[in-house]
Amino acid sequence: MNSKNFKTVLSKYFSFENETHSLEPLAEFLEGVRKSDFKDVLDYLKSHEDQKLHFSRYLHHIFAQRPFNLSLTEANILSENSFFSELRKRALNKILPSVEHEQTVWYLIDNISIRPAKDLQYFHNIPENELNEFLQILNISDFINSEKVKSELIFSMNILSWRVTGMALEVDVVRMAPEYRNFDNPFLALQNELEALAEEFKVNPKLQLSSKDSRYKQIKIYIEQCLDFVNISFKNSSKYGISGKINQSLLKIRQQTTRIYDIVNLLVIDSEKDYLLKSKQLIFNIVSYKSHKNNIAELFNDSTRLLSHLITNHTAETGTHYITANRKQYMSMFYKASGGGIIVGALCVLKMLYGFMPGSDFFHAFLYSVNYAMGFVMIYLMSFTLATKQPAMTAATMTKVLSEQGNSKQNYTEFADLVSKLFRSQFIAFVGNVLLSFPIAMAIIYGLDVFFSQNLAVERSDKLLKDLDPFQSKAILHACIAGFYLFISGIIAGNIANNSVFYQIPDRIAKNISIKRWFGAGFAKSLSKYYAKNWAGIVSNFWFGVFLGATAPIGLFFGLDLDIRHITFAAGNFALGLYGKDFSIDTYTFCISLVTVALIGFFNFAVSFSLSMFLAFRSRKLNLGEVRDIYGEIWRYFLRRPLSFFIPMRSAYDRKSSDMMKSSVITKSEDH
Repeated sequence: MNSKNFKTVLSKYFSFENETHSLEPLAEFLEGVRKSDFKDVLDYLKSHEDQKLHFSRYLHHIFAQRPFNLSLTEANILSENSFFSELRKRALNKILPSVEHEQTVWYLIDNISIRPAKDLQYFHNIPENELNEFLQILNISDFINSEKVKSELIFSMNILSWRVTGMALEVDVVRMAPEYRNFDNPFLALQNELEALAEEFKVNPKLQLSSKDSRYKQIKIYIEQCLDFVNISFKNSSKYGISGKINQSLLKIRQQTTRIYDIVNLLVIDSEKDYLLKSKQLIFNIVSYKSHKNNIAELFNDSTRLLSHLITNHTAETGTHYITANRKQYMSMFYKASGGGIIVGALCVLKMLYGFMPGSDFFHAFLYSVNYAMGFVMIYLMSFTLATKQPAMTAATMTKVLSEQGNSKQNYTEFADLVSKLFRSQFIAFVGNVLLSFPIAMAIIYGLDVFFSQNLAVERSDKLLKDLDPFQSKAILHACIAGFYLFISGIIAGNIANNSVFYQIPDRIAKNISIKRWFGAGFAKSLSKYYAKNWAGIVSNFWFGVFLGATAPIGLFFGLDLDIRHITFAAGNFALGLYGKDFSIDTYTFCISLVTVALIGFFNFAVSFSLSMFLAFRSRKLNLGEVRDIYGEIWRYFLRRPLSFFIPMRSAYDRKSSDMMKSSVITKSEDH
């Protein structure tokens, strides 16, 4: 189509009575309007009466036989119960738009506007008085009052209510809001009210609602109760768990219920000016819904926010155990980290020995994965600590605390105090891991040397030391990969914990007839408690081990320089490299290896913690604009109390917390 202004379009098509059904004139007119000053469009229409009348008749003509209920009941509403099904559908629609029925407003919008979102923004930017005048000039300022439009609106509300009632009555959805079990179902009540409104409209097509109308007030109350049902269900998800299907169902219920509210408000007319206001609002709503119907970013945000909240909620409960508040907890963390360091030291030697075994890349991937997974599960079950497992857990705890405290300066300072406790917990965990993994690896390789009369680390020493030089290897990148895997393992733990709660696995075990018959009720109860406490940790540690073990062999198979670097393993490998060189290395190699071990730990922590904080912030809808203030307060707190970031020091907030606990104890004793 040649570039034309709106004047030539109007002259070409509307200098005479045009009975065409073609959408080309409207598409060309809108293209011309977008390139012009809207004031000029108004002036031209007012000065060319014939063209204005012919264009107005044309608009009424092409809209007269086109229903728009699809634009209200389908557009920008989830159509699938699965996130991935919905994602595939939207992606396909973006690449190859679906074929719509030609006699619908949906089809009309697709064919007159290539970019509905930009067109919507353009008309939103037009001064309101000019847009109102435009609608009045074309005699379309009160179309909301036509019987056909009212019929479409009421029909659309009934379609939505039937759909939403069916989903809300599903057993798994009802289970999410037990608070409503003893009350009349608001979805059924809303459906009955809307069906009664439809019947009344058939009897009286001139029916008009007002804000004081009892029927409108009743519909509004039921809608609020339906939305409250959804909110309660989402809130209870922390207690009962949730599946992806139920999450999508609740999102659809909320979207459809909100859409009913939007539609019923269009039918409420309190004064003459409301006809123009509601007519204009209907146009904007339809275009807005249509412009967002294939939005993938919105789908991702809406569908994953609750699940990320659940994951971080479950890991937040675990994260409290990783933050030390006093000297006793601080030393306990050191002992636990030391235990983890002992096991990792042994794993370093085992991995080196597995490397001598002949076999394919995938054979070595299996061996390394079993080695890591076995060690990490042992560390977890023996209540030891692997330092870098902490960030994925503690980030959720910190965000939960921040979201509950609010955003005042005092609360930021309290949060900074929590950060100092977290940092020193991480610090002492790093110290415990590294101080034990290094000597244990050294002791084991020395014992093997004495037993077999052979230094097994000689062949690997060059590579082990080269891997600890960031200028000769991709040590920092590989440390970041390990940090990413730490983050993923945290997600796995939260997801397993959520599924365990949602599917009531511990209760199923405790009440399983076969288990109780063969092993007794006491065993079933103990197994249930053990599963609830440990299964998520076992699975996440197992997969963390698989990720670490398989990365290098798979990277080698594909010709990619992929590997992982973990601070505890780096310390153990440094010991093996030193022993393999018979402790004869230059000063540069020794110093750069020490520095690189510290850098690996930093990037392990930074990547894992940053990703976990991002997930936690996003799940709780915290304002990311506050991050600068938060970090600023943390820095100021560090300048005031630097030692508290490395060793336990009693702060004012600890004393405040202690005083509150004492007063609580005194109050309870007085009550008794």
